Amino acid sequence: MIVLILLFCIAFQVFLTTKKVSPFLSLLIVAITAGLLLGMDVKSLLASIEKGVGSTLGGLALIICLGAALGKILEVSGAAERISTTLIDSFGEKNIQWSVLLTGFLIGIPLYYNAGFVILVPLVFNLARKTKLPLLYIAIPMAASLSTTHCFLPPHPGPVVLVNAFQADMGKTLMYGILLAIPAVIMAGPFFSKFLRNFQVEDNPIFGNFDHKNFATLPPALPSFLVALLPVILIAMAVLANTFLPETSVFRSIFTFIGDSTIALLLSVLTALYYFGIRNKISLETQMKWVHDAISGIAVIILIITAGGVFKQVLTESGSSDYIAAFSSEWNMSPILFAWVITALLRITIGSATVAGITAAGIVSPLIVGAVSPELMVLAVGAGSVFGSHINDSGFWMFKEFFNLSLKQTLLSWTIMESIISIVGLLGVLILDIFI
Repeated sequence: MIVLILLFCIAFQVFLTTKKVSPFLSLLIVAITAGLLLGMDVKSLLASIEKGVGSTLGGLALIICLGAALGKILEVSGAAERISTTLIDSFGEKNIQWSVLLTGFLIGIPLYYNAGFVILVPLVFNLARKTKLPLLYIAIPMAASLSTTHCFLPPHPGPVVLVNAFQADMGKTLMYGILLAIPAVIMAGPFFSKFLRNFQVEDNPIFGNFDHKNFATLPPALPSFLVALLPVILIAMAVLANTFLPETSVFRSIFTFIGDSTIALLLSVLTALYYFGIRNKISLETQMKWVHDAISGIAVIILIITAGGVFKQVLTESGSSDYIAAFSSEWNMSPILFAWVITALLRITIGSATVAGITAAGIVSPLIVGAVSPELMVLAVGAGSVFGSHINDSGFWMFKEFFNLSLKQTLLSWTIMESIISIVGLLGVLILDIFI
């Protein structure tokens, strides 16, 4: 009976999504419906909703807001553009795919997918015209990098909410995620794009005007790179300190503090505001507008994640979580593989990678026991969340329209690229599971 109720709730979520109901509202509606159908009394259900909101926001609200602020500062200051042009100029035309891949990867760490995509699209068109290479040959490595960082690496919303839901270590998740992202982006980017060289794509002049004059002056390359990667550097230092320094070491305590995800991002935002704002005599009012615009831009994402946390809490406190764990063991399937399959199915039916990951977290979190690394479960769900993107995914249509593709071309390029990232990511997680 519990399985039927869960299947009904998933189908209900898919139905509401197809009717264009806001994911925030639809997840709340589905969570309440699930609680009632699973036999929770009204008082317990309301308490579960309140607990779900608190536990979810407590672990990720600051991280997501600070991550958005850092990305916005890099965007409006021209630092993101400086990073991209520096890498392109350094690699040269012969290695254009690798330069675009690395550009997308470095910009994709601090910037959300949509922001990074819009910044890099004019660059891709400009490079295609300059080198006379096929558009998708250059575009796919860029899109693969942005998509991979989006699904694997904090501080992106999907990985952050999964780290919180599975009580995983943020630093370890970031390190493992980078290890998985490298082969995934190579296979889905430069390797796969070679098969698309014969795709005939019409030029789209709207997005082809890449002009450095958008900024009076671009910031220097070195500080742009350092500020963009500062959260990763601080978190990595904390992981190394906790691994190699004794517990009584003062330096371990210091590195652990500044390497905490929230503190690392806060320090990075303050550094960015100083270097790109105060140092350039930009008014504090303008700088705070950057921050406010960034936070308002991801407010809906935070609400969606919060509603997903409510759904997870309802499933946990209704007792269905124990049943799910038993159900998985009866299948004799690896928890990691089970998590990926569930998330991939949700991704195909719902469309949104973030919503698919959040929904899956509520279903598979009971599978995390001592024998399974919570960090690898985060990455397994992250990998499943990008599988099989098609017409119900906004990212699919963004890629199609910006690059002026037909529906068939988008399915043969974008959809396959996303699926390669997902499958390579799953294989990487299974391999890491052998050694961790």
